[in-house]
Amino acid sequence: MSGGTALVNRPVITAWSAVSPFGIGRAAFTEGIRERRPAAAPLDDERWQAAGDRACLVPDFDLRTVLGKKGVRSMDRVTGLAVTTVARLLDDAPRNRWVATGEDAALVLGTTTGSVQSQMDFTRDSLTGEKPYLVDPARFPNAVMNCAAGQSAIWHQLKGPNTTIAGGHAAGLYALNYARRLLTFGRARTVLCGAVEEFSHARSWLERHAHQPGTEGPAQLPGEGCGLLLVEQRGPDARGDAEQPVLAEILAVEMGIALDGGVRPALAACLRRALDRAEVHPEEIWAVSTSEAPGPSGEQERAAVAEAAEGADLVHLTQAALIGDTGAAAAAFQIAGVLVHAETNPEAAGRVALVTSVDRDGAVGCALLRLAGPR
Repeated sequence: MSGGTALVNRPVITAWSAVSPFGIGRAAFTEGIRERRPAAAPLDDERWQAAGDRACLVPDFDLRTVLGKKGVRSMDRVTGLAVTTVARLLDDAPRNRWVATGEDAALVLGTTTGSVQSQMDFTRDSLTGEKPYLVDPARFPNAVMNCAAGQSAIWHQLKGPNTTIAGGHAAGLYALNYARRLLTFGRARTVLCGAVEEFSHARSWLERHAHQPGTEGPAQLPGEGCGLLLVEQRGPDARGDAEQPVLAEILAVEMGIALDGGVRPALAACLRRALDRAEVHPEEIWAVSTSEAPGPSGEQERAAVAEAAEGADLVHLTQAALIGDTGAAAAAFQIAGVLVHAETNPEAAGRVALVTSVDRDGAVGCALLRLAGPR
């Protein structure tokens, strides 16, 4: 499966934000990454009936406190995380709201399955609720996978294409590739692109039962959050804005499928295609952020990167030990982490960063970014 193309006018990342286990907003994520601060904390037993006693949650995340009382009565956690992250990105700079809302503004959001908790709650109510209604109809939208993206667009007047892409840990890269296509074919002028994952006791128990210690090694602590990028075409936009900030140029995005556990050959093929289409030599890669997949998959991921970047003196960027397994949001957080690292590092200017992702269901992918460096 191939997604990248070599374009003269490649898309660029001009802004980003995150709601993460470090806190709400870009500044909190930046501070947490730079301090290398672990975000794991004990779970409140009265609130969470989870499979474990620790997790990496967004601290003090309460929908009524963050978004206000209006319109949140039936909103679930994953939707609240997405709506909040969009709000933070739009409010970070006046230009963001100016270019990223309206008829030409698209939203592409990656996920695993939406809110597993909402789906299970709705299903249980349909079996145990009292007649004649059985379920609360106001909660039905939460059980649909694209609820978070739809509600985010409604809240923030994003009237262009609205897309939800399910891709597990690789969802952020799938979303980035889809955003690139929207821009390439003129379907949108700006795209808010990212991925979201919530923590819930339903998700924690599903992860517990899906985890295979014998082949995957020790389980990672669960995490949650939403990472979001503002992606545009390079140059002054159609609204006459000549002051477009550029954080990174998207050189290539490639996706693939690993069959029968063959992560290394599948990812290596993605990496070769990405390097060819971006016209980048392996020794030009400066920094790499892998998904830090556990067990043999992670070993194969690292081996594929070492093979593709032979001759490069790589800076390895890691964060899973700090914020846990953030599921669908992982690749979006990886890109954000790369941008944080580049913001204050003079060596980053004009250099190439590699982001890779591996999901247990077989999805693999990579992105090549040319960094702008300190601003």
